Amino acid sequence: MRKIHNLLNKKQFRKNLRKPSTPQETILWSRLRNNQLGHKFRRQHSIGKYIVDFYCPERRMIIEIDGSQHIEAQRDYDVERDNYLKKLGFRVLRFWDNEINNNLEGILLKIIDNLK
Repeated sequence: MRKIHNLLNKKQFRKNLRKPSTPQETILWSRLRNNQLGHKFRRQHSIGKYIVDFYCPERRMIIEIDGSQHIEAQRDYDVERDNYLKKLGFRVLRFWDNEINNNLEGILLKIIDNLK
């Protein structure tokens, strides 16, 4: 079986993505890290040619946080990426930046519900 997780050629890129996290990524990570929801999450995890914001290996769940750049410029890319990940058996949850800012508890409830 071919390796698709955390490929070495993406290691430095993943590391660089962790440093300038958006405020919303930092907020959500503070609630996901250290098994706070009962499951381990990884941040900036690569799967194939894509790097996902957050990944729960136990539940094969991916969480993406989208800013305004995803409204138009990245819509097709996001659809292609989600289809690829779903074909591999991953569940993809997407949230907008403003949802993190205005409804963090609601997002956490959705995540918890999807972890079941």
